[in-house]
Amino acid sequence: MTEAAEGTLLWQPSEEFKENANITRYMRWLKEQKNLSFEDYGELWEWSVTDLEGFWASIWEYFKVKASKPYERVLAEREVSGVGWFEEAELNYAEHIFRNAARPEEPAVLHRSEIRTVAEMSWRELRERVASLIGGLKELGVGRGDTVGAYMPNVPEALIAFLACASLGATWSICAPELGLGGVVDRLAQIEPKVLLTIDGYRYGGKDYDRTDIVAGLQEEMSSLEKTVILPYLYEEPDTSRLENVVFWGELLSAHEGAELEFEQVPFDHPLWVLYSSGTTGLPKAIVHGHGGILLEHLKKLSLHVDLGPEDRFFWFTTTTWMMWNFLISGLLCGSTILLYDGNPGYPDMNALWEFAENTAMTCFGTSAGYITSCMQEGIEPGRDFNLSALKSIGSTGSPLPPEGFEWVYEHVKEDVWLFSTSGGTELCTAFIGGVHLNPVRVGELQARSLGAKVEAYNEEGNPLVDEVGEMVIAEPMPSMPLYLWGDEGGEHYREEYLEDYPGVWTHGDFIKIKPEGSAVIYGRSDATINRGGVRMGTAEIYRAVDRVEEVKDSLVVDVMKDGDEHMPLFVVLKEGVELDKDLVERIKKSVRENASPRHVPDEVFSVPDVPRTLNGKKLEVPVKKILLGTPPEEAASKDSLSNPDALDAFIELADGL
Repeated sequence: MTEAAEGTLLWQPSEEFKENANITRYMRWLKEQKNLSFEDYGELWEWSVTDLEGFWASIWEYFKVKASKPYERVLAEREVSGVGWFEEAELNYAEHIFRNAARPEEPAVLHRSEIRTVAEMSWRELRERVASLIGGLKELGVGRGDTVGAYMPNVPEALIAFLACASLGATWSICAPELGLGGVVDRLAQIEPKVLLTIDGYRYGGKDYDRTDIVAGLQEEMSSLEKTVILPYLYEEPDTSRLENVVFWGELLSAHEGAELEFEQVPFDHPLWVLYSSGTTGLPKAIVHGHGGILLEHLKKLSLHVDLGPEDRFFWFTTTTWMMWNFLISGLLCGSTILLYDGNPGYPDMNALWEFAENTAMTCFGTSAGYITSCMQEGIEPGRDFNLSALKSIGSTGSPLPPEGFEWVYEHVKEDVWLFSTSGGTELCTAFIGGVHLNPVRVGELQARSLGAKVEAYNEEGNPLVDEVGEMVIAEPMPSMPLYLWGDEGGEHYREEYLEDYPGVWTHGDFIKIKPEGSAVIYGRSDATINRGGVRMGTAEIYRAVDRVEEVKDSLVVDVMKDGDEHMPLFVVLKEGVELDKDLVERIKKSVRENASPRHVPDEVFSVPDVPRTLNGKKLEVPVKKILLGTPPEEAASKDSLSNPDALDAFIELADGL
């Protein structure tokens, strides 16, 4: 495969493709109903970030948002936050999910795990089970304003539990079972849940993990818990002898069979769920989102940008800890069937998810850049080995998709698929740059900034840049911005975290280049950017150069001060049986020199067993840098927030001699 240059055209939407797109229908509606006409997506985007009130009011009207009380005004003050939107309105997020149950026997959910084979749940079944659990939770004393915690994998029961909580006006928060005791306590204990819903264990990569001891630990650590609901998942009859105040999932639902759905009407900014920052240092930030802000943002993003509708089968590989789980389940807002997968995406081999795509007639395959890169490295051929005739689109997020990843999709998966690389964040629970049906796909680029998201590249003086790399900011408010950080009375921590670098403007922490035609390129985290001799470079570019060396499986780079001078070590994970000899070191340096920058050639190269990553798959560049600079490991990174905590050990050992 010969690598194409950044910006090379890979895919062009046909006139028929554009004509049938949801965003085209929306633009047609704007012209007919609002007398607003736009020549292209760029003009539409410009209007959406200039006339904020007009744009977001149009989203409300176009998607027929149902409110028991109308709003008085769209936006109280033009401040960058998630508050002040659609004041006085009362509604319920979950109620909008069940507007789509007009085809009761059609599947709402298809699901598979390493324990369960592919199965489906109809809209009728989903409705009935949510109603039953609402009755069960009410029996346990859960109501509006209470918080409910979950320790569950990506299974239908987690979805049912969330929808029941949202229907009641309770605030939901979930952690995936791969998180250890400390990681869960650090998160859920902050919000003092009244009830905990949990599994007994799970299976990953063919190995079983009992979690009853951790559940017992959670009961001990969280004094707020009044009841624990156990879902037998790993075992038919789990041992609950160490647990107190337990009720089984099946018993709770069966006691309330035949219950009717009900939807508590809550203010637009009533807390819907709490998400968490990756928690690489200190206590994870508990980020609170509201019913209305998430509803509007996800209707807009999933319909107008991901192009979902009732005929789609929408998948994103994610754990319940990652915001992409929340994004995935909102596919139900569009009437789509959502696809849930619990397990190791590489087990028994990298074909597992492609087989799932075939078996479910998947139309949208959402994944991470890391997964696409792994498929590429394994040399698999999904387009040849599986029937992917239903597949219309592939989404990639989590980290920048390298140019060779773009090419691999078109050469080895499907030549006429729409590939959209997308970027966003937990803080807004959405992507603010990504796919648009009207624009071409070019190597290494994200197609466009999302409607309503005024994303800019700022220089150090706070001026917007075009065709130059700058700090990614969001210069205007969006409804799904956090309402607040839990426990942050007065909002001081919130302002300090996001609004201090450029007063009144949201700083996201990535480097970005906005191209003249409106597309974008992401260069990795700005707080882990390497500055050598005044030349700043995102780590993603260095990784791309290192990945060209066949023997390298993974890598991590940081810059530190050593004896008063800048020092840039590179850490590589080598393929099995490969030794880091002088020749390999020189070839790695040569690749960085020729494909990234001569100024960013590493000073030293070290072999490590693994690269530490968060549960979302992001490399821990900043915590590793802190460890190498002498920060105690327990202060630099919370091991419970890592997918592979033992990977830190090699860096702790290296810190003494570096």
